[in-house]
Amino acid sequence: MPNRIRVAVVDDHPMFREGVVFTLAAHEDIEIVGTGGCSADAIRIAREMNPDVIILDMNMPGGGMSAVEHIGKHFPTVKTMMLTVVADEDQVRSALGFGVRGYLLKGSCGTELSQSVRLVNEGEFYVSHALAAKLLSGSSKQITDLMKRADRFSHLSDREAQILEKIVEGLSNREIGVSLDLSEKTIKHYVTSILNKLHVRNRVEAAILASDRPSLRPEGATQAFV
Repeated sequence: MPNRIRVAVVDDHPMFREGVVFTLAAHEDIEIVGTGGCSADAIRIAREMNPDVIILDMNMPGGGMSAVEHIGKHFPTVKTMMLTVVADEDQVRSALGFGVRGYLLKGSCGTELSQSVRLVNEGEFYVSHALAAKLLSGSSKQITDLMKRADRFSHLSDREAQILEKIVEGLSNREIGVSLDLSEKTIKHYVTSILNKLHVRNRVEAAILASDRPSLRPEGATQAFV
């Protein structure tokens, strides 16, 4: 059986939280690895358990958005989802801008919940059906741009993406330099830029973050690097 999706659920309403846990745990491909009731719990779980996906309530003590920002900065391999009663379009846009990968309303059914977890785990964005039509109506470009900005990989240049692919392969700076006919000093400069753009602390975290993506460079991207 493939590895199960490791999920954490953080909500300050115990009965609702237990319901979400029960719904998700019923699926064989999902494993619950942590629960909590505030932003501090979410950060602790991200640090100690490193779940694939963490589901947060926007209005929990400490603030869901605050937790999302902290997790995105310090634990970039953890994907975040909002499960909330807040159906405000501006809040959705704000959440996407902070790096949230999924935005689901608490009135959603169990099937939509489990499917959205799977999509987010695969690196996709997901917005609740009840909000998607409003968001995309007349503002699809704005939402697309927000999602692109939330995707840290979109900030990499073609050359940086190429070097990151080499890092994922396990090559050292010297080996990358040899393969690309660049100096080791130049590669080190690129690696520093990559780490900053991905908000990770070292090349190991960068490789883990990148390993989930089938391709770092868009199809047909130019090979004229700078």
